[in-house]
Formats: sequence, structure tokens, C-alpha cells
Amino acid sequence: MQFKIYDSVKKEKLVFDPINKDEVRIYVCGPTVYDDSHLGHARSAIVFDLLRRVLCELGYKVIFAKNFTDIDDKIINKANSSGVSIDEITTTYIQKYLYEMELLGVKRADIEPKATESLESIVEMIEELLHKGYAYKTDNGDIYLSVCKDRDYGTLSGRIAELEAKSRIESIEQKKDSRDFALWKSYKGVGDIGYESKLGKGRPGWHIECSAMIDKHLAYSGEYAIDIHGGGADLLFPHHENESSQTRCAKNQTLAKYWIHNGFVTINNEKMSKSLGNSFFIKDALEIHNGEVLRFYLLSTHYRALLNYSDSDLLSSKKRLDRIYRLKKRIHGKANTLKSDDVFKQELLESLSDDLNISRALSIVDEFVSNANEFLDKKQNDKIPFIASNLELIARLLGVGLIDCFLYFQLGVSKEERKEIESLINKRMEAKKNKDFALADSIRDTLSNMGISIMDSSDGCVWEKL
Repeated sequence: MQFKIYDSVKKEKLVFDPINKDEVRIYVCGPTVYDDSHLGHARSAIVFDLLRRVLCELGYKVIFAKNFTDIDDKIINKANSSGVSIDEITTTYIQKYLYEMELLGVKRADIEPKATESLESIVEMIEELLHKGYAYKTDNGDIYLSVCKDRDYGTLSGRIAELEAKSRIESIEQKKDSRDFALWKSYKGVGDIGYESKLGKGRPGWHIECSAMIDKHLAYSGEYAIDIHGGGADLLFPHHENESSQTRCAKNQTLAKYWIHNGFVTINNEKMSKSLGNSFFIKDALEIHNGEVLRFYLLSTHYRALLNYSDSDLLSSKKRLDRIYRLKKRIHGKANTLKSDDVFKQELLESLSDDLNISRALSIVDEFVSNANEFLDKKQNDKIPFIASNLELIARLLGVGLIDCFLYFQLGVSKEERKEIESLINKRMEAKKNKDFALADSIRDTLSNMGISIMDSSDGCVWEKL
């Protein structure tokens, strides 16, 4: 089966041809850990988690790396303003990020490098750039990459004119050319942070961190360093442009064979960002919605499209997920074996192999759920092993349907509410046992007014939050 992906550089959908036949090496830019992560971070993580899952299902060995930027001006500024150490800040937000990703069903990366743990590799790459004449050191100890020395600069993003316009505004006296960007920032004294190195005391620029970490952990030795480089659309320029330039100049390699970028998350049709003050933090969203519900919503829009966050759209998405769980509930305890449904698997994988066509994939899932319910309505129990197998495939590929099917419909109920609900259900069961049906009906009404639906079955009373 051919896997096709849209390449951000060539601006077309390409048949995926990995550098090594059965292996795929992927690097995705992770967060700068100075604050809570927002839904934009969540969407990017979920997109590349889906990509990873699909490639694994297609039989590739995937080596997946996602970094943490733990040296940055924003981190230093936060430490200075808060009085909290840089190490404490970055450790706190890395742990928060990993916890939130777990709740969203995002698998941890195989490699999770930090800039602070990669200083030796960063310094080595900067030394290579200096030695080859692509970089220069200023009188104050800063080191810049000389953009004019890289004749291919701008070919990744095609936005060189934008850089020139911006550089004229942000020109720094020490630069030879206003377009040049920092590889190493010398220690400036109180309020700054610096690491002792062969380059002098200082810290790396943002872009060189990723180039060096890719070279250290993932890079092949041939024409291309890695198969796929990914990140949010906002990183294409200048971050990925600069990464690409550094690797090209230092290693004489094309950094990635394919570049993949996910679209923005907007709120009220404005790009979500901390600078605009309209960030919707993941932690806040998770207080309202279960992680899997949120994942399914963020997954349901094609990864390259803008996603305008809407509570009504999220609730519509949840109803779609509800149907998967109702089917799961119908076959609970009835599937003693699993039988692979090759037709369903082929259709689902073909849709996701077409540039992660999630709309088509979910329409295939919807059709499967409808057909499965029809089989069950007709008591065609021989279909149950196939239904169970398909639900497992959906869970494996999309990362949804993993919650206990009864617990799923009780999400959003606090411990105190649960205790009260279960107490009322026990009283109702006792009333029914004593043939006090008036009391039993009264308790049902009370539960209904609380937004709780109850269903009597041979296994006892099952309840759901409406």
C-alpha cells in the first residue's frame, strides 16, 4: 500500500519513499518549556502521533524524536521575574506536558532530547560552521550564521523577502548582515545564563539546538539526515529554514526528505498564541472534557487545515465518539475471539495513507458502526468477533475507544456525585426487591432530574450521565 504525504517544501502530495526500506526516522519540534501548553501544542502532538501510528500499522519501524527547548530567552525572563530557578521552571513544565500528553493518548517519543543535555553536540556543530566559514564571531562573543554564504537559503520556505523586510527593522549592529541569525549568545552578565564551552561562556541560539540534536540522535550519513521533520505551520519560517541551513552548511546534507506541518488552532478565527492572550491551555480544556474526547475532536479536522475551536463542534464530535462506545458496550463480554476484517482494515488504512485523510477515515468508521449495529439488531452474533477486531484497530490507529465502555458514559461525574448516585441506585434496587414500586419510580425520577439515566439488565443496574 502506498503512503502519500503532503510535503511543505515541494507543496505537493508525494509518495513516501523512506531512506531505509523498513525504517522511518521522524523529528518533531517540541515545546519551549516556560509555561503551560495550549491547544495548538495538543493538536500538533496528536497529528504526529497519528502519523506515527499509521506508519507503524503499515509495518515500518518508526524512530520518533521530540525535543524540549529548555534554554531560551522566555525561560530566562520567567526565571528573573518569578525568582524561580530555570531548572525548576523547565522541569515543572516538562512534567506537565508529558502528563497532559498521556491524558490525550499521545505516545511518548522514543527520544526526548533537551537542549541542556546536548550542549557538546551544539558546540561541535557551531565549531564546524566556523571552520567552514559559514559562521563568524563578533567582538562581544556572539556567533552568527552568515546567510549570504548559504546560496540555498530560503529554498525551504520561499519566504526570503519576509526575512529581509523583518531584518531591516531588527538590525543588530554586531551582525555583518541584518539577515544573519544567532548560533551562540555570549553571556551578558547578571540576569543572563551562560555555560562554559570552547566557544566561551554563553548559550545556544534556538535554531542550532534542533539541528544538533537531530545530528546526534537520528541522522543518517547520506544525502538526507532524516526521513521526516515536522512541526506547526508557524515553525516553517524562520525556525525550520534556519535549521535546514545549519545542517546543509555544517554537514553538507539536506536535513529532511519530507517536511510536514500542521495547521493552526484558532479561537474566534484568531491564531491561538500566548502573545495574543487568547491561549486555551490544555489543562483548562481537560478540566471540562476527558482527554480522549478532546483528542477525537482535535483529530477530526484534517491536519493541514485550520481548526477554529468551538464548544458546539466539540460536542458534535463527542456524539460521534459516543456511537463508537455504544457499539463497544453492545458487544461487551461477547467477543471470545477476534477475527480480522481485512476489507475494513484495507479501507481505513488506504484513507489514512492518503495524506492522513481523516475525514474519509471517520466516514468509514461511521459506516462500520452503523453496519455493526444492524448486524446486532438482527442477532447476527457471528459478526461479533469481526466487530471487536475492528474496534481494536480503531483504538490502535486513532487512539480512541480505550476507556471502559461503562465508565466512558459516566465521565464528568465527581466522586461525591458518584457516591450519591450509587446510593440512590442501591435504595431503588432495595425498593424493587420489597415491591415498593412507587418508591423505585420516585428514585428513578430523582436520578433523571440529576441528569442520570439508568438501565436495568441481567447484570444489574447500569447508569449513564446524560
